[in-house]
Amino acid sequence: MPNAPLAEILRPNTLEGFVGQKHLTGEDGIISKIIKNPEQNGYFPSLILWGPPGCGKTTLARIIANELNRKFYEFSAVNTSVKEIEKQIVPKKAFQRSQKDLGLQETKSITNLAPIIFIDEIHRFNKAQQDALLPHVENGDITLIGATTENPSFEVIGPLLSRTRVIVLTQLDEKDLGNLLSKALTQVNKTMDETTQKATILSANGDARVLINLIELASNLTNRPSLDKEIITQALQRANLNFDLKGEEYYNTISALHKSIRGSDPDAALYWLARMLEAGQDPLYIARRLIRCATEDIGIKDPQALILAVAAFQSCERLGMPECNLALAELVVYLAKSPKSNQVYIAYEKVRSDVKKHGNLPVPMHIRNAVTDLMKEVGYGKDYKYEHSDQGVKNPEVEYLPDKLKGQKYL
Repeated sequence: MPNAPLAEILRPNTLEGFVGQKHLTGEDGIISKIIKNPEQNGYFPSLILWGPPGCGKTTLARIIANELNRKFYEFSAVNTSVKEIEKQIVPKKAFQRSQKDLGLQETKSITNLAPIIFIDEIHRFNKAQQDALLPHVENGDITLIGATTENPSFEVIGPLLSRTRVIVLTQLDEKDLGNLLSKALTQVNKTMDETTQKATILSANGDARVLINLIELASNLTNRPSLDKEIITQALQRANLNFDLKGEEYYNTISALHKSIRGSDPDAALYWLARMLEAGQDPLYIARRLIRCATEDIGIKDPQALILAVAAFQSCERLGMPECNLALAELVVYLAKSPKSNQVYIAYEKVRSDVKKHGNLPVPMHIRNAVTDLMKEVGYGKDYKYEHSDQGVKNPEVEYLPDKLKGQKYL
């Protein structure tokens, strides 16, 4: 494939050539063990591959089919109907009947000849489409491998989840990306100094596809044998900001954002947010930290802050960059301008200390739930009154803490 994209040229077809995900493809990885176990007789379970973009989901599915010598059909849920998929499926019972009609002896291996149906972005299928896949998976007509960047617990229907195994893939680390970078540079016949290599790896943010596409574009921008910082910056279409996604500057910058919010300085907070986003930081990471900021530094002074923080996180999940940048910017300004209180944070730390110190103290009898007559007889719920206070004030005559902590105040 002389005109194929660089990512396709570099795509491996064996487990040995697969980069990253050693918890799955290493010697003790579940994928390796199932594929290489001779007692499995070609068996392979249906899977849901869950992981971020560019971590190798499609490549791994192709390798599994290649290692098992199975027919492989690849679809995208974005532009595929279930009817198109079903055209590639031969029901197992019909296949076995055809073998019998031909006078062939039915063997255990016949049941393991189902094709692998790979559906990228399977979360894009609606409930009815996912339901339609169920009988084919259950009858063994296909081995389904679905890929998704979304949480399968929310995006894949329960019956399909129960018939598949969810496999979690992670972002590629710097070592894995460095390995890919070396292969890509060799393929395009270019060199790169160590400093530029590090900056290039960091700019990919764990995404192999981003890294390879960057090298492909950069190599086509120059006839020089070396790809320098200037060419990489041009290919990225953004300045190479001094923001180490793993080093000290990483922690310094997120600390600056948090402390600017805590110090009620919206201008500084907005600046540090932009520094991170424009350097390629994962917006979901920033959103998670801002949720913590809303609870730790604002708390009960403005409970709305937590609601807005979660909404901003969901915007990042659904939109990604650059569309979600204003949602984060709005949140950062709101948090910085909000009244501050760490009362809940301090109280929780005191409670946690007592929990560790005293262990599992018994629940007072009068606030235990008496769900059986025997429980009532031994005193569960005795003298408990169903009380409500309009002002939310505790009745001083009723103790809700364990006896050992009676009268303890945390707030």
